Amino acid sequence: MHQLSFAILLVSTLAAAQEPTSSGETTEKLPEMVITATRGQTDLLKVPSVVRTLTAEQIQERQVRSLPEALREVPGVNVQKTSNGQGSPFIRGFTGFRNLALIDGIRFNNSTFREGPNQYWNTIDSYAIDRIELVPGQGSVLYGSDAIGGTLNMFTKGSGYLTEQPGFFFHGLTSYRGSTAEESNMAHQEIQLGEGGKWGLHLGASLKSFGDVHDAKLGDQPHTGYDEWAYDAKLEVSLDPNWTLTAVHQQLRQNDVWRTHATIYGISYEGSAIGTDLKRSFDQERSLSYLRLAGRDLDGFIDSVSFTVSLQTASEDEDRIRRRSENRVDYNQSSLSTIGFDLQFQSQTPLGRLTYGADYFRDSVNSASQRYRLNGTLNSIGIQGPVGDDSTYHLLGLYLQDEIDLGDRVHLFIGGRYTYAKASVGIYNDSGTAKSTQDDWKNYSASARVTVDLDEKDQYRFYAGVSQGFRAPNLSDLSRFDLARNGEQDIPSVGLSPERYINFELGLKADTEHFSGNLGYFYTLIDDMIIRHYTGKTTPLPNPRPLVERRNGGNGYMHGIELSGQYRFNPSWSIFGHMTWTEGRVEQFVGNSVTKKQMEPISRVVPIMWRAGVRWQTVDRRYWTELVALGQSDADRLNSGDQFDSQRIPPNGNPGFVWLTLRGGVQVTQNLDVTVALENLLDRQIRYAGSGSNEAGFGAVLGATVKW
Repeated sequence: MHQLSFAILLVSTLAAAQEPTSSGETTEKLPEMVITATRGQTDLLKVPSVVRTLTAEQIQERQVRSLPEALREVPGVNVQKTSNGQGSPFIRGFTGFRNLALIDGIRFNNSTFREGPNQYWNTIDSYAIDRIELVPGQGSVLYGSDAIGGTLNMFTKGSGYLTEQPGFFFHGLTSYRGSTAEESNMAHQEIQLGEGGKWGLHLGASLKSFGDVHDAKLGDQPHTGYDEWAYDAKLEVSLDPNWTLTAVHQQLRQNDVWRTHATIYGISYEGSAIGTDLKRSFDQERSLSYLRLAGRDLDGFIDSVSFTVSLQTASEDEDRIRRRSENRVDYNQSSLSTIGFDLQFQSQTPLGRLTYGADYFRDSVNSASQRYRLNGTLNSIGIQGPVGDDSTYHLLGLYLQDEIDLGDRVHLFIGGRYTYAKASVGIYNDSGTAKSTQDDWKNYSASARVTVDLDEKDQYRFYAGVSQGFRAPNLSDLSRFDLARNGEQDIPSVGLSPERYINFELGLKADTEHFSGNLGYFYTLIDDMIIRHYTGKTTPLPNPRPLVERRNGGNGYMHGIELSGQYRFNPSWSIFGHMTWTEGRVEQFVGNSVTKKQMEPISRVVPIMWRAGVRWQTVDRRYWTELVALGQSDADRLNSGDQFDSQRIPPNGNPGFVWLTLRGGVQVTQNLDVTVALENLLDRQIRYAGSGSNEAGFGAVLGATVKW
């Protein structure tokens, strides 16, 4: 509690906004430009919402292990990990398919995403990312379904050919990360080549081997390690001074990622239960390819335009070896391909800057399951896999946003979107009978936001807004047939309606010579959230499991306060921190009733999260070091579903913790950077709320980067 009180006292002297940068310079600087919040380059202070940014340099300094872990020091984000290879961020209390991920502006979410924490964001290679922009709150007007808790846009690395001198160039980067507490080794190689100002090619490849995570008290946690490889390529060509063609391909695979908490190798934490499976593991692979034609500074009504065609694939193989009297091996497989089209325009008009366009994504899904005896003999073939087999999902959107300057100090952002979604489930299991179904939905969402300059130097600004959000039922909602939580059996649930949300938000931003910060409050109304409902039935003997389906009916709210900031004493010294408070409640069905409901806390919402630290660096930034404390309060507001999820959530909730790290780096030569971190200095036993295994105890992390 002493560390928590100290952090709250320190952070309360600040006011929040962006994450501290690695630069301590106090000279006049150009305004930071962001894209995700408005779909076009906008001054960060002018944006009528909070935007959290992470650069490749910050990711490298923190020596993160995965993309979700790159977000663990971002205000208001809790990174739950069902396993060490499966991270799911909670943003403003929402997770899973209620947060939207984008890669270079292309929709990453697909129609097979599950409710609650899932593993999909962990299949994006953090080494391939140049910059991350997180916009907390609803982004449905600009990006469509799923953008409820937040929208995360990951911009991939390129060749940098536009900043190169005329003529041929060839650069490279080799990096390594090793950790003692998880016995992991990560290697990454990049190459950039091309002709300055004309074309450039970026190539990257990563190899990662993770050992078993060493807990502070219990030692090595069995089967928490796994292997991963990834590669990415980006070709950029200037067709003329106004037009650019970009081609990208990236691919990643994870092998033998265990969900240890569901097996006999799980470790009890604060009274949590241990699973009964002998093995439960995943192999996962995903790819993204896209081609983008973009024009800017064009003559005529249209100032800029971009057209993107994309293809994404994802495959998931799960094997689950059951114990007790069943003596069986269950295999589930699913494969998905998504074709996407995105057309965006911008026009400067007497009515303001218009951003408008259309996007369309079509998922095609195949899903199967088999059951074998332990001797390898085929026992049965299922009607479907985790989701309905031979299924398609269509998502079409038309959007318009107008940015209007009402004088010199008031900036208004208004917009709207029409969305059409259609699901066609080819084959799903209805009480042992193969059936098919299809449904479609239409939605209109609008938003209005404003920023007000409070001084002539534009150092202080007020922002406020109201936004409608929605989430259309996806194939997972409609047709999932799979285990959930502590052995519940999800069954298909047809006839669902979209979830609807209204978000209210206001706050203050500041960016002065020495101080930058933000203070904000949000309140989200929840209407018709899709929630679980016990049917009162079970699967057949000898292993009866409760059958659970989904229904609309979850009405409630989520609200919170966000505070963060940085104070720079001089070019060498700065302090930084943030604190967030979040609370939410939503109606849940009582027992197997479809009419009787009661208000309960929203699952896995951590009330208070905080971060505080101090940083020193030389003026030339050759040497740097920082001491960072990260903490959470007890997550003991449990609903009935949390209480049933006893393998991941202790009976009295998840205890709070303080995670302390000391890290620093040195530029040994112009071409060699070395980073060292001592993590979990207090050697505390730590488990993030809802996770299936503990974090690493005290350990050292070494990073080295060679540029050539």
